[in-house]
Amino acid sequence: MPVQRPSIPKGTRDFLPFEMVRRNFIFETIRGIFQLYGYQPIETPAMEHLSSLMGKYGEEGDKLLFKILNSGDFLDSSTPLPTSVSSKELALKISEKGLRYDLTVPLARFVVQHQNDLVFPFKRYQIQPVWRADRPQKGRYREFFQCDVDAIGSDSLLYEAELIRIVDDIFCKLGIKVLIRLNNRKILAGIAESLGDASKLTDLTIALDKTDKIGSEKVNEELSQKGFSEEAIGRLQPLLQLEGKISHKFDILTEFLKDSITGLKGLEEMNQVRERLKSLDLTNKFDFDLRLARGLNYYTGTIIEVKALDAEMGSICGGGRYDNLTGIFGLPGVSGVGISFGADRIYDVMNELDLFPQTITTTTKALFVNFGEKEERYCNSLLKALRAEGLAAEMYPDQAKMKKQMDYANRKNIPWVVLIGENEMKTGKLTIKDMLTGEQNEMTIQEFTGILKK
Repeated sequence: MPVQRPSIPKGTRDFLPFEMVRRNFIFETIRGIFQLYGYQPIETPAMEHLSSLMGKYGEEGDKLLFKILNSGDFLDSSTPLPTSVSSKELALKISEKGLRYDLTVPLARFVVQHQNDLVFPFKRYQIQPVWRADRPQKGRYREFFQCDVDAIGSDSLLYEAELIRIVDDIFCKLGIKVLIRLNNRKILAGIAESLGDASKLTDLTIALDKTDKIGSEKVNEELSQKGFSEEAIGRLQPLLQLEGKISHKFDILTEFLKDSITGLKGLEEMNQVRERLKSLDLTNKFDFDLRLARGLNYYTGTIIEVKALDAEMGSICGGGRYDNLTGIFGLPGVSGVGISFGADRIYDVMNELDLFPQTITTTTKALFVNFGEKEERYCNSLLKALRAEGLAAEMYPDQAKMKKQMDYANRKNIPWVVLIGENEMKTGKLTIKDMLTGEQNEMTIQEFTGILKK
């Protein structure tokens, strides 16, 4: 058999141990803050029924779903495939399942399926991978982790403010300076209505969502292709260029949306969220940005997007309010709001800005040098004592040359090496080498335990 060159699919990544230690630092930070606000953990399967996923993310989102081919030989089925069939129809005939695109649609399915076991409002968090058949590029992967936090079963705008406070807390703890951008889908619906065609909301939001990627000129071209008149596109331009204080933007929009009940309702919600945020004393700034659209179809109210200020990266967190998602699965009238942290993009930003604490580069705190069988047996009780205190320690497996054992400690960034020979076994003390300074000192296991705990 020929030797196969080892490789992985584009848009996926392996993570070395030092990278996993850093990633776990991110997950643990995020998880800890989610729990501080009373959110509970759940998990859902990697795959969902394709019928549960299709149609929830818009046409472009449907194209990015990874579909799982049915087991068996579908071409040998007793029911032959039609000669003329669309790609979407064909996908549903040969694929019944797909990898989840996000954690929000599976959450809606989960809530409906387990509604009798949950306490509402249901506050959940979920940290799991998702998959998108996207073109890989910087900050855009085909497999990546999302850290989601949602509140289901309440219309209260308190949750919007609480989620933004969570955003602020997490990025402060991680050391990333961010800008929190806010908008409301009802405002965008009101704009579409005021431009003459409320049914074109999806076309408007899909185009606006590309502003940062393709620029205003290309957005205008796309709006024209979608049937917006030159007059409508012209009327839209001043709104897209709105700058200055939020109060100024509100004044302009109040006039523009004066004949749209939906648009004015969106402005009212936006103002209530803004007033709540004023009292929260946020460290990071927030802004009302009319160009923010969040292209996913299920958003109905507040929408949120977070960008790192000191790194060239797309959004590292986003979400919003969705009123109708559980209705698709047979439970109408249950509103929810949530945000999703992109762990992989956050990792890339922290790596670029060198924000990871030096203290998390290693897991093993102490390496015991192996001098032979007798010393190994003596060290076992000491290793057990350290591990009982929650301190990671290990012993080199072989009676190798000292240089080889020290090189092992250096390459694993182990800060302390413990040397125990005949003399140490007689006195009951340890010889400890500080791998950073090279200094050696004698101490008891209790004294060494105290140093490691510090």
